[in-house]
Amino acid sequence: MEAPATTAQTRIQKENSARILEAALDVFSTHGYSGATLDLIARGAGLSKPNLLYYFPSKQAIYGTVLAGLMKTWLDPLRTMDPEGDPIAEIIAYVQRKLEMSRLYPRESRLFANEILQGAPRIMDQIQGELRELVEEKATLIERWQAEGKLVTLDARHLIFSIWATTQHYADFDVQVRGILAPTQDHHFNQADQFLSALYRGALTPKI
Repeated sequence: MEAPATTAQTRIQKENSARILEAALDVFSTHGYSGATLDLIARGAGLSKPNLLYYFPSKQAIYGTVLAGLMKTWLDPLRTMDPEGDPIAEIIAYVQRKLEMSRLYPRESRLFANEILQGAPRIMDQIQGELRELVEEKATLIERWQAEGKLVTLDARHLIFSIWATTQHYADFDVQVRGILAPTQDHHFNQADQFLSALYRGALTPKI
């Protein structure tokens, strides 16, 4: 009789942890780390503050868990760039994946932007480690494609930065974009996809 109870408790713990992290994402992306409080997170999760502290000992612990998941989500689209694929198609596909992330994960994008604006005190190790290594790997790949004459020669690292800037804008400045365009639901993401695909295709295709 005890095994089902243990299984049920484990399930409940997982569900409550997920509720806390979901609420924390809302609170941190809206208020930043300094403005976020355990009370706000507990309220968003539908739990008492003592109950929340049973799962996470501090605001810092919750934030660290949210950021760890965010970094993985953020790096995956760049990791999937295929060295054996068509260079222009691979880069445009990366642009499209990043744009889709802005559509699906605007809170995560704003949270990341807030952390960067504060000087990245809690993720600088990942930026200078895992992220830098990945950017160097893909920049080297892009430079190889350029040397093979498959792409226009441009600074590969700044090319990656430009993709981040043009795609994450639609999440970080969502209110401004919607205020100007007054789109029907997310229709402007389709327009952005067409525009950015044409922009990067034109910029990267070697002239014959």
